[in-house]
Formats: sequence, C-alpha cells, structure tokens
Amino acid sequence: MKSETVILIGAGGHAKVVADIILRSGDRIAGFLDGARRSGEFLGYPILGDDGAYRNFLDCSFIIAIGNAQARERIAQSMPGAAWYTAIHPGAVISPLDTRIGEGTVIMADAVINPGAHIGRHCIINSGSIVEHDNRIGDYAHISVGAKVAGTVRIGEKTWVGAGATVSNGVSVCGGCMLGAGTVVVRDITEAGTYVGVPARKIK
Repeated sequence: MKSETVILIGAGGHAKVVADIILRSGDRIAGFLDGARRSGEFLGYPILGDDGAYRNFLDCSFIIAIGNAQARERIAQSMPGAAWYTAIHPGAVISPLDTRIGEGTVIMADAVINPGAHIGRHCIINSGSIVEHDNRIGDYAHISVGAKVAGTVRIGEKTWVGAGATVSNGVSVCGGCMLGAGTVVVRDITEAGTYVGVPARKIK
C-alpha cells in the first residue's frame, strides 16, 4: 500500500500523539498548519502557515489534531476540497465486522472497537477506550482515555466522554454534552450540559 503524505492542523499536545500514529502507520508528515504559530518548526517539522494555507497543499491529506470539538468542526467546514486522513494506531483493536470509521477520525493505542460500531467524522477515540458493539458515535465526539461505552449506545455530536467514564448499555447521550472523568451514565441524557458523578447528574 502506498504511503500517504499528511499535514496536521494544530501544533499542541494532541498533535504529538496524532503525529506518532501517522509515523507508526508508515505514512509521512509534511508539516503542520497552526494559526497561532504560522512559522517555525514543531517536532522537527515545518509550520507551513495557518489553516487557510491548506489550499497550497491539496496534493496532501489532512488531519485536524486539535482536542476541542467546536474547533474541529469549524476547521473541517472551512476546508472544502481537503482530503481527510484517518489515523488508526497499529495497536488499536478494530473488528472487521460492520464497523465504520468516519474520515478524519483518530483512534489511539489500545482502543477497542467492537462489531457493528459506527464512528462519525473527526472523532477522537482515545488510548485504552472501549467502544462496544452496535454503538453510534456522532461526528466530532471524543471518547477519552480509558472510557467504556457499552453496547448499543448512542453518543451525540460534539459530546465529550471523560477519562474513565462509563456509559451503560442501551443509553443515549445527546449532542453537546461533557461527561466528567469517572462519571457513570445509566439513563438517557436528552439535554446538553455537563454531567458528573455516579450516577451522572447535571451540574450546569
């Protein structure tokens, strides 16, 4: 398989992990686009400009290496014609049985994605997280380190499932939610907001 040449958008901590996945996958990094820096180097690769400079590099693939869901959505929508790279760590365990992974998504080391799971565009499935069978994960969602999303769960767009959080079987969580670290969700969440505790309760 021919290797891809990838430009990362964002030059922070999350970008370091994404860059590592790209290299471990046998692909090549051409550089970074970052609106805050615009020049210089990051991880030994050149900063090629801000987001708008992508038009100069349409022969490359792109991935948004930024943790904030709203920023990922804004950038994705501002880059018509971009070819999106999907970063999957070689150490992730992904079932071949009816799994779907949207473009621009990042799947990190030791993540497990089981049969029938469908993951949207520009999501983050973080290190050691579990996405069980028949889940539906909306665009721009983030399943954090060590989080467990049990079977037949629905996670809405731009929802953040915090580190070590658990979402029980058959539960639906609407878009625009933040589930705090260690939170346990045992019933549907239908109103956007921040939820913490065991069981989960809304705090703002």
